[in-house]
Amino acid sequence: MGGVALAGGAAWWYLRTTGEQHAPGAAAGDAGLFVNPLLVPGASGPLGVIDVKGPLAMSARAAQFPILKGKPGRLLAYQVEQGGKSFVNPIFRVQSGAQFSARLENALDEPTIVHWHGLKVDARNDAHPQFQVAAGAAYEYRFPVANRAGTYWYHPHPHRLTAKQAYLGLASFFIVEDHEERALQKALDLGFGASDIPLVIQDKNLDSYGALSYAPDDEQKVNGYVGGDLLVNLTPRPRFEAATRIYRFRILNGSNARIYRLAFAKGGEPLECHVIATDGGLLESAVKVREAFLSPGERVEVLLDLRSARVGDTVWLKSLAFDPMHLEMEMPMEHGAPAGHAGMAGMGAPGLADGAAIDLLRIDVARKLAYDRPVPAVLSRLAPAQPGTGEVRKFALERTEDRWRINGRTFETDEAPVTVHRGAAEVWELRNAARSMPHPMHLHGFNFRVLERRGSPAQQEPLALNAQGLAATDLGWKDTVLLWPGETVRIALDFSHSWSGDQTFLFHCHNLEHEDEGMMINFKVQG
Repeated sequence: MGGVALAGGAAWWYLRTTGEQHAPGAAAGDAGLFVNPLLVPGASGPLGVIDVKGPLAMSARAAQFPILKGKPGRLLAYQVEQGGKSFVNPIFRVQSGAQFSARLENALDEPTIVHWHGLKVDARNDAHPQFQVAAGAAYEYRFPVANRAGTYWYHPHPHRLTAKQAYLGLASFFIVEDHEERALQKALDLGFGASDIPLVIQDKNLDSYGALSYAPDDEQKVNGYVGGDLLVNLTPRPRFEAATRIYRFRILNGSNARIYRLAFAKGGEPLECHVIATDGGLLESAVKVREAFLSPGERVEVLLDLRSARVGDTVWLKSLAFDPMHLEMEMPMEHGAPAGHAGMAGMGAPGLADGAAIDLLRIDVARKLAYDRPVPAVLSRLAPAQPGTGEVRKFALERTEDRWRINGRTFETDEAPVTVHRGAAEVWELRNAARSMPHPMHLHGFNFRVLERRGSPAQQEPLALNAQGLAATDLGWKDTVLLWPGETVRIALDFSHSWSGDQTFLFHCHNLEHEDEGMMINFKVQG
């Protein structure tokens, strides 16, 4: 961390990086330019790891960060000063069952609030707009970490400002550990930041000064804002040096609207890898895949086995080309033709429209390592998903009267169109209209299990692992689920909790432009 300067009434924090950097590029194929060392978690600085053992003081503020070398671009960031160290967008690492306490200072010039995405917290700690924090004010968070081990995250959630603030940089990981997680780390000899690597993938638009630019037009508010510059851990065109061993990658789609069709590839051919966890933690056992869709807000954890690789080999993390299915209501086309729909997206640099093929991370095998750890046959114990009792609750996702809506509604702070009873087990049926676009639906306060996926498009169908149509990213505990146009997804929810009184939470699309434009409703859990 360097010195502090004042600009426009805000404190600008200067963050240093090392090594020569090259500008972000467009589409897949420019291997020689992937030379920037991947930013990995360290003991301080950007994405520094804080093992939370007591109260924290954090601030949301404007900052300068050289995403491009020699260009101190502007962004927004969370900052923590602790133990004589400075952290920017720190990774919080917490033990399941521990108490989490943090004081947020809002040093922005507009309201903000922190959403602890995926965590089971009461309404006061969950970032409902009624609690958003005015500029210059502060807010106290305090809650027990009730979740099992998993890769969760935190980001802003002020009404109509979520997309802007998240896009401009406010986001990081919230890692929860428990005995099952520690057993996996021991079994595979995983070290956080070395062989256990969190990856937040974000697409941005950078101006000529290297600053993040967010200025959606009306069309981009309808479709979502897609950037032309791809960053992984705030690193353009990143490169990671690996050894011949098993690596764990915790992948978060931190983009506002872009969906990724993720695959590891060597010589242009997708490699087999193992999905071991989704939004809410470990699966019962590893699942072999060659690709997986990941929508905004979702997480997937994969094991990549490089034991058979040779020193000098290169493996790529890519997003394969796919049909983004934008504007199905305007342009019915054959699925599987990404060029047509991608062109309609019209957002970002040429070749980086939604659905384009993109190289994300270059992994160079740089050293031979003796490593013989097998992947455990059992990772976790999960109770079967409960089908619920009573009538299935139905939700329709569609665009009417020029607004994206849930059951015909847009967000009103004081209205709760859905009421459930504390302790109830329910099944919700989510139906996306055929003439629509993809919607990643996110539930606050609770996790759920995906029961069934029907009416999937041709690009999703081959990923099904069972007769219910579930892909690997649908397994385990979830807080966000992707619905393609024409799809119907059923989820099972348990509204048991330990908080007193009625609790009001949010259910919304995690395409953040859709959320800000009102594709969100309250649901009340009666105490």
